[in-house]
Amino acid sequence: MPVKVGINGFGRIGRLVFGALVDKGLLGKDVDVVAVVDVSTDAKYFAYQLKYDSIHGKFNGTLGSEKSSPAVEADDVLVVNGHKIKCVMAQREPSQLPWKELGVDIVIESTGLFTSSDKAKGHLDAGAKKVLISAPGKGDVKTIVMGVNDKEYDAAKHNIVSNASCTTNCLAPVVYV
Repeated sequence: MPVKVGINGFGRIGRLVFGALVDKGLLGKDVDVVAVVDVSTDAKYFAYQLKYDSIHGKFNGTLGSEKSSPAVEADDVLVVNGHKIKCVMAQREPSQLPWKELGVDIVIESTGLFTSSDKAKGHLDAGAKKVLISAPGKGDVKTIVMGVNDKEYDAAKHNIVSNASCTTNCLAPVVYV
């Protein structure tokens, strides 16, 4: 059964994570992205941003959008390779996001706003089981760098983890050797 993922922040980092899941063939198989959260719910715009990335080129897959119901004004469902992904309006408090309703297992926190354990905990309060912060974490947040200290991860203990910074991910494996 695929892990259900919600991406909070569909800017550069959120879209890169999403694109990597698609490129690796994980979407719909091992990973089911059920929602993306941003300051807009305009699925047509999200599809456009994915399709025409000025840095990484054209998206490798099919993109579209649709309305979740006739009552909504604009398309709020992103359709990628046939998979439907709900577009959710950003909230000031992550505890207000519909993670429980959507059955989210893991939240990719890529807004850069909720990097402390206290703020990221809102995702857990909303029903998510785990939070992966895409920036350096603050407070009681375990930092994990693959290939360096990933064996320290304890699934029973670490519900909020940070993947450190881009610089750390580039340098730490070299320094670790």
